[in-house]
Amino acid sequence: MGVGSALFAATYDAAARHAEATVLGPRRAALLSGLTGSVLDVGAGTGANLPYFPAACSVTAVEPDPHMRRRLEAKLGTAAARVSVSADSAEALPAADGSADAVVFTLVLCTVPDQTAALAEARRVLGPGGRLLFLEHIRGSGRHAKLQDLVRPLWSCAAQGCQPNRDTLAAISAAGFTVRVDEEFSIGPGWNPANPLVMGSAVPDRR
Repeated sequence: MGVGSALFAATYDAAARHAEATVLGPRRAALLSGLTGSVLDVGAGTGANLPYFPAACSVTAVEPDPHMRRRLEAKLGTAAARVSVSADSAEALPAADGSADAVVFTLVLCTVPDQTAALAEARRVLGPGGRLLFLEHIRGSGRHAKLQDLVRPLWSCAAQGCQPNRDTLAAISAAGFTVRVDEEFSIGPGWNPANPLVMGSAVPDRR
């Protein structure tokens, strides 16, 4: 994690400010409302979720990138919930089996190096009645999917590993979850490779 990572972290909040204020922020609030108990915020980034966690939560914000993590730590005062910060990865979550009430992924499953391992970890740590909550951009369909495939190498290089063509909903299902999509939406022009986005939840299958 070198100069590119530091620059991405330094410019992320400014680049996302309009989308957060108009589109993403209200959806983060809706997604996280009502949460209680032990919560893992996986790939917490610069802390965009922090203001929306209810005070009844105890949150572990998992962020392996040191540049993102420094900005996250500077925002801990914006959280009503109790928050601790972990440098662990999505593929090795800092929680015991069945100990979490919720695992949250917001705009991170596109970027984790091993999506399958990250989702397996989420399933491992969720306790009875626990939920996986997600707000992610996903693979489109038809010509849009082909565009995502075409731009993926350059997009990934510019956006710190983001893969715009990942079929994330299928991956969550394949990891042993029953998925419920509450909303599908877009940000900006429809051709944007980071569209469409989905918000919803998933519960472990009884397998």
